[in-house]
Amino acid sequence: MSGEKDMDAAREVGLYDAHCHPTDIMSATSRIPETAQRYQFSEKAELSQERNQGHVVPSFGWHPWFAHQLFDDREDKSEVNAREHYRTTFAPTPDDNEFLESLPPPRPLSELLRSIEEKLREFPLALVGEIGLDRSFRVPYAPFRSPDDPEAQPGDSTIKTGGPEEGEFTPGSREGRPLTPYRVSMEHQKLVLKAQLELAAKHKRAVSVHSVATHGVVFDLLQSLWKGHERPSKSAKKKQKKDAQNDVNEPESDDGKPEELPYPPRICMHSYSGPPDALKQFLGPRVPADIFFSFSELINFGAHNSEKAVEVIKAVPDDKILIESDLHCAGSKMDELLEDILKRVCQIKGWQLEDGAKHLQKNWERFIFGSDG
Repeated sequence: MSGEKDMDAAREVGLYDAHCHPTDIMSATSRIPETAQRYQFSEKAELSQERNQGHVVPSFGWHPWFAHQLFDDREDKSEVNAREHYRTTFAPTPDDNEFLESLPPPRPLSELLRSIEEKLREFPLALVGEIGLDRSFRVPYAPFRSPDDPEAQPGDSTIKTGGPEEGEFTPGSREGRPLTPYRVSMEHQKLVLKAQLELAAKHKRAVSVHSVATHGVVFDLLQSLWKGHERPSKSAKKKQKKDAQNDVNEPESDDGKPEELPYPPRICMHSYSGPPDALKQFLGPRVPADIFFSFSELINFGAHNSEKAVEVIKAVPDDKILIESDLHCAGSKMDELLEDILKRVCQIKGWQLEDGAKHLQKNWERFIFGSDG
């Protein structure tokens, strides 16, 4: 019984979900205000309007699974041949004409960036995400459309993976689709990711990053953005008379205004699946961004991941850890998964549940709002 009392105390603090996808099943989003959690949601701005006020921090971005549906028109405005675009974007090069014809017309990257920027201006606390890289993902056979494709229909995906709470998946989901042998080239994925990271930097927004077997590539890309803005070394600090922290976080330009930094100020590696050693580069003393690592019961504690996940959670600094459900449907299952990962992290870290909930709340608030609130 004491365990349930401890959980009740943690619920009183509040459980803060750093990454979830309730908009995958829109019919379930009406349950959001009934829960005790505060959520970071993806893609559907209307969730943060009246009925869900105070429960939702929206997130806008283009997932790497859809990276092939974009072409870079920022410098070259000439017309793009859809079939040739896809042939140069996929590896191996597709020779399946029926598959190529089934794909939607590619969308200009500049148009997507304008759309995300409009949402960031409309929602001043919104994040950029879920964005990232994925070395393992293979494109499903049609219909696999982006959610805003005018030809997408609710019936495009009808697989239900939960219980009676769940409804039909939002168009754009890949559930139930057989996979092709084609992967999106890493160079193309990097192009799409970099553009969105730069947009997040412009608006000083945190980002939620998807990374599957690409943690080194993600770090190299981030490092290329903050090059020249690293935190001072110990020897450099001794030579400086001003506070190094203020110098890094709020550098001033020649006109006395805060300098526009070319990298996002806060980054969450969601459902982090890299090895413990890979943490060192993200947590290096000269890294200027505030980097967090979130963990989920669904992804990190599957049959093949649990031992590594325990070691990683032990290695993540207490002030850099977040929890998430990473679930596609709002409701009791989402809450259960968040409580499960809270218990798991607290057990590994040696925290009492209430203390752990308070600790994770502070981390979540710093990730979402920044150190200055």
